[in-house]
Amino acid sequence: MITHNEPQKGYALVNGLNIYYEIHGSGEPLVLLPGGFMTVEAMGEIVPQLAATRRVITVELQGHGHTADIERALHYELMADDIAALIRHFGLEQADIFGFSLGGGVGLQTAIRHPELVRKLALASTAFKRDGWYPEVLAGMASISVETFAGTPIHEAYLKTSPRPEAWPTFVAKMRQFLSEDYDWAEGVAALKTPTLILVGDADGLRIAHAVEFFGLLGGGKADGDLVGLPPAQLAVLPATTHVGWAPPYHGIMTRTELLLPIITEFLDAPMPEAR
Repeated sequence: MITHNEPQKGYALVNGLNIYYEIHGSGEPLVLLPGGFMTVEAMGEIVPQLAATRRVITVELQGHGHTADIERALHYELMADDIAALIRHFGLEQADIFGFSLGGGVGLQTAIRHPELVRKLALASTAFKRDGWYPEVLAGMASISVETFAGTPIHEAYLKTSPRPEAWPTFVAKMRQFLSEDYDWAEGVAALKTPTLILVGDADGLRIAHAVEFFGLLGGGKADGDLVGLPPAQLAVLPATTHVGWAPPYHGIMTRTELLLPIITEFLDAPMPEAR
């Protein structure tokens, strides 16, 4: 039976950023990174479910939720360095990382830039290059505005949690700039040694072909595993699953706890694969 004990909440000063975190449960450390504009609370039931067997360190990234923005551009690499500094702040030699969407990109960059700190990496709806997203999704990212979020739970959560709610228009503009910038991390992905689980919905904002390409860069999809052994990477496509799931009957990937939990748990609990 899963209990909902009160998490430990706090701030850590890393790289000039007062980053907010919550610690749920106990056991092996798992850093959980929410998606863009998301708080820890927005990650839903997957947090207490994972915390039933491990120490889940949930983080709100620069400008998100309780973490006030600073005079610094939003970049995956900088936020990845924040997560690396946070892992060191807790005195951990290594931690597993599970990230969704933008948080997945930060997690991936953490593993690329600080591979010694990341034991295993689970990524939901995560692109390793910008054109992994459908063109309509990219167009939406480039056009977000204050009006886009007026009266939405995203805006309400920001007003409720941000230390500086008046900074909302500035933050939205920074996010629009950030999400409009091109990136391609294929070289870093191909060199990655970290065991990686790729999760994608079959109706996600991320193209399934891109997830398959991602899997291939990590050594997957090359040959029959019965004959040559399993790759260090894994790929799971969740059925009838979208990116966010704005309204019924659509199910966003982070709401698919009954599918995510056994897949992620088995991946994290399995012995470390031999180095490739």
